[in-house]
Order: sequence, then structure tokens, then C-alpha cells
Amino acid sequence: MLFIRNDSKNPYYNLALEEYALKNLHLNDDFLILWQNAHTVVVGRNQNTIEEVNSKYVKENDVNVVRRMSGGGAVYHDLGNLNYTFITRSDDNSKNNFVKFTKPVIDALETLDVHAEFSGRNDITIDGKKISGNAQYYYQDRMLHHGTILFDVNSDILKDVLNVKLDKIASKGIKSVKSRVTNICQHLKEKITIEELKNILLKFILETNDISIKEYILSPSDIDNINKLMEEKYSTWEWNYGESPKFELQKSKRYEGGSIDLRLNVKEGNITAFKIYGDFFGRKDVSELEKLIINKNFEEDSIRNVFKDIDITDYFYNITIDNFIDCMFY
Repeated sequence: MLFIRNDSKNPYYNLALEEYALKNLHLNDDFLILWQNAHTVVVGRNQNTIEEVNSKYVKENDVNVVRRMSGGGAVYHDLGNLNYTFITRSDDNSKNNFVKFTKPVIDALETLDVHAEFSGRNDITIDGKKISGNAQYYYQDRMLHHGTILFDVNSDILKDVLNVKLDKIASKGIKSVKSRVTNICQHLKEKITIEELKNILLKFILETNDISIKEYILSPSDIDNINKLMEEKYSTWEWNYGESPKFELQKSKRYEGGSIDLRLNVKEGNITAFKIYGDFFGRKDVSELEKLIINKNFEEDSIRNVFKDIDITDYFYNITIDNFIDCMFY
């Protein structure tokens, strides 16, 4: 495994680095990146940014907003948050295996006498409160797994900057987003810095997985390509916000695999526009599925026929065809 040192605090650069490393660097090697974003909301690949962030607060407080490649929900990052990224082969033991990639974090915290555990579909918690959320993205035979670690994040900003849907809060049996999360620093018997946590995490990835971490030094060409990707994609309004057209119908429900939010226009029984939002996970881009549904009749049998020749798990992990139909029609 190769370790990529990244001291940038620029979220647009950092997400460009992730994509560049996944698609271009030494495709036979595994990579680890530890990184931080300054004052940023990171939204999931399939989310409607306008609805996920408090736009007034973002503008007044100069908060960065960036969309990542992976699914899942929106998160707030500041310099009290540490992010980790694993890039590896996309085998059956790794796809949707969130336990595998979160284990080093849990083990590292255990040495600090902090008892964390994997919870739900993609979280690490302490005493039932979230300290880490995780997501995955797949590209050809490669995959990226990344996660947050709340070390000393400003929870007041976190609650103000995100528009967390009430059904998501209710599904976790809690009253507010602030009561749902906690910082690792609050559970330490002996205080450490976030830099010290970085070193502890590296040590555990080395010892637990019996690997030798070597540093990959980004070349000038690598950095040029990352900056180009940052400027042409991750810094753009088109990627981070995109068009949010008005739809006549909205159908949304939450299932075990996450939320589905369907927007559509129907004219004379025919679906003329269709968009899928949500915090679900999937291997493929849901825009492919949207194209298959547009121009179909707005009736259950017609939509079920769309799924005859495709695998719904490519687009929604742990969400069934019956779930999709239930959301759309019932």
C-alpha cells in the first residue's frame, strides 16, 4: 500500500486528488490518503445540493460546497475533522464492506481507551453517537472507500449549515442533528492532537493489515492534472449544484438502504422528465436509470419492465425493485 501525503485544506483540490488517484495512479497498487477540508459542506453524488445545505448560512459564512463522487448524505468538514481514503481493487470482499475499512479506525481508538463500534449501514459510533460516516465509489475494477472522523468539529456550525431531513433524524431515534453526533476528543482520557491521531491511524493500518506503507510522491505532472480536474469539475457550479428544475410530482421514502426522492413530470400518462435524488449507495450513475424511465408510461407494470434487463443493485444497494415501485406509486 502506498501512502499519499496531502497537506491541502482545499476541498476542491482534495476531491480532485481522490478521483485522479483512483483512475490514474499505479493501478496495481493500493493507496491511502489522509486529508482535511477547511469549512466545507460535502454533498453526496445523488443529492440535491440546494435542498441539503442552508444556502443563506453558506453565503454569509463563506462555507465551501463541493459534491463528491460517492453516494450517501451531506456532511460538514472543518479542521477538527480528519478524512481517510482507501483506494484498492474492487473485489467481492471489499464492495459494500464498510466493516473492513472502518476496522482500523475502531482499533486505533481502542488503544486510546475509546470504545467505538460499527453501526447502521455506514457509521462508526461511540455510545450511540456518530463519529464517522463512510461511502464508496467504484470505477472499472477499482474502488474508493472514504470516511470522516469527527475529532473536534464545531457542532454548532454543523447543525446550522445542513438541512437534515426530519425523517432521517427520526429513523435514528434522536431529536436533532446535534444530539446525533459526538467528537472523539470528548471521550479521550488523555488529550491528543489531530496530528497525533493521524499517526496512530497510520500505525494501525500498518499493524492490523500487516502491510508496509510507502509514500507515493505526487509528481509535477500529477499535480498539474489534479489542478486541471479541480478547475474543470470540482470547482464548478455545474458539478456542485447543477440544474434543479421544477417538477410537478415528488415521491420520497426511506428504506433500509437509504432515502429515495423521485421527481417527475407526467403529460398524458407519459413520464416526460425524471430525476432521482437520495442518500443511497450504488455502483452505477443513476442518470442511466433516469434515461430508461423517461418516456415510459406512468404505471407500475411499465416501470417494472424497465428493471427486467438491469440489476437494481447496480444503482441502489440494499433497496429492492419493490421498494422503488412503492416509493413511486404508493
